[in-house]
Amino acid sequence: MAIKSLIINPGSTSTKIGVFEDETLLFEETLRHSTEEIAQYASIVDQKDFRKQIILDLLAKKDFDIKSLQVIVGRGGMLKPIPGGTYAVSDDLLADLKIGVQGQHASNLGGILAREIADSIGVPSYIVDPVVVDELMPISRYSGVPELPRTSVFHALNQKAVAKRYAKEQNKAYDTLNLIVVHMGGGVSVGAHEKGQVIDVFNALDGDGAFSPERAGAVPSGALIKMCFSGQYTEKEVYKKIVGNGGFNAYVGTNDMRDVEKMVQEGNEKAAETREAFIMQVAKNIGSMACVLKGQVDQIVITGGIAYDKVVVSGLKERAGFIAPITVYPGEDELLALAQGALRVMNGEEKAMEY
Repeated sequence: MAIKSLIINPGSTSTKIGVFEDETLLFEETLRHSTEEIAQYASIVDQKDFRKQIILDLLAKKDFDIKSLQVIVGRGGMLKPIPGGTYAVSDDLLADLKIGVQGQHASNLGGILAREIADSIGVPSYIVDPVVVDELMPISRYSGVPELPRTSVFHALNQKAVAKRYAKEQNKAYDTLNLIVVHMGGGVSVGAHEKGQVIDVFNALDGDGAFSPERAGAVPSGALIKMCFSGQYTEKEVYKKIVGNGGFNAYVGTNDMRDVEKMVQEGNEKAAETREAFIMQVAKNIGSMACVLKGQVDQIVITGGIAYDKVVVSGLKERAGFIAPITVYPGEDELLALAQGALRVMNGEEKAMEY
């Protein structure tokens, strides 16, 4: 019998939902929230009832019977570091989502909303591969400064989804392959997947690795320290240079690679050079992860919105294609990835993880 699921993916100013029958999308909607609506709430968790009601209102408007659902899946949030997988929204997990043990983020609401709606109709609720997935091997945590260990913050949901998709298409198990997965979106993360575990990854938020459309990636630490203590910037202003106003935003004033392509076509040499620097930095990240995997790389998988950019993909193939064959899965389908995570548990392919 087909399994019908409701998928909930909250963002800072929107809530994306999708209803699936197995892996077939029946419908999806992006519910937008104005700044004024969000500003009414003192904290993210305070938005719970507001967001829950608009989800239920939309389903009612579509004459969709929520009692026909077998499972509800939410986007995972800022939990404590955990291995990848599909997790039942237990009481402990729910409590950590509410307090935001690694920070307040709209994604924390995914599991909270899934649990409440699921409990109301008596079905299970899950989260899948949150951004805090941490499978790093101990030596990957060394940074050179004991007080500043390297951390695992990356596009775990999409990286794991495309890695498993590649494995399935090859009729192989994910945990038998060594893959380098490259996610290129607003942030960039490059991970070494060894036999089903992401044993090393570049911090996609505010740590290391290539610059991206709006993040700086790794920067010269000595110069950054001098900037911090120059008296010219507040802490928030410096952080904004690293996350938000860094990368392409800083060099060419846009975080949209389509704009960059247009600028290059119009003869903008700075845009062309910045794009080439980006390609080289991502390729260097791929090379680093090849060393982590001791050169035993079955495939390089490229994904994310920038994977639609043929020039970038071609450049990566030119610089890193000697390491391993390259497969490209453009874009990211987070709703489907969440649905697939729950299906693997519901169909008995995987066991639900315990938080």
